[in-house]
Amino acid sequence: MTTQVLEQTTLSDTERKLRVDLANFYHLVEHFGWSEMIFNHISVRLPGREAYLVNPFGLNYSEITPDNLLTVDVNGELIGEAPYPANPAGFALHGVIHMNRHDVGCVAHTHTNAVSAVAMKEAGFDHNNFYGAQLQGRVAYHDFEGITLFADERPRMLASLGDKHVLVLRNHGIAVCERDIATTFMLLWITQRAAEIQCMAGQIPGPDRQIGEAVAERCRTSAAKLTESDRFAQLLFDSQVRALRAHKPVEWM
Repeated sequence: MTTQVLEQTTLSDTERKLRVDLANFYHLVEHFGWSEMIFNHISVRLPGREAYLVNPFGLNYSEITPDNLLTVDVNGELIGEAPYPANPAGFALHGVIHMNRHDVGCVAHTHTNAVSAVAMKEAGFDHNNFYGAQLQGRVAYHDFEGITLFADERPRMLASLGDKHVLVLRNHGIAVCERDIATTFMLLWITQRAAEIQCMAGQIPGPDRQIGEAVAERCRTSAAKLTESDRFAQLLFDSQVRALRAHKPVEWM
């Protein structure tokens, strides 16, 4: 009896922490200018359940709180009652990843100007800038099929993603996924910076400097070590939350 009560308490504490961290993630995306009005979505898997937390459809990212995040099952069905629906465009993408990629705990979808521009290019991401070099071996591509509303696209998106962590939705945007919120935030930041620099470099006349194979491999292995470290991503995420809350405090922190 005591064990069961402790397990329930731990799960409740864990979910509360996930809700706070996910709300902060949304606010950081808004703060950095990566949001798209009421569109796009970030989700986090609930431990031990075939369900995830996601934003209510109709709210700005700055309006999201730990308590108004929705619980949705992997088929896109809302669990419990809420004054807002979930974004139907997120079900196919988030549900299929959470259902099948058990190494993934968090998924973030954005289409900033820089990311959407790279998604338009046939070659996709260039791995010759500092941030792009860290994405080597981690990027997959999925052909555009229209707005991701339909269940039949799910297996094709999953097949396109494979074992990668960045899915470029061609002519659209990106989805990044990692084991937890902090690591997903770090990967989203790296991907966004890679896209920005690639776009800016493309505006400067002359050929780009290429990274040699040996250095490229060193970048890939170094990035992998940083990703595998729980501490590095968490330090980055926490530092940005502190900076944000110094200017925009909230009651639930």
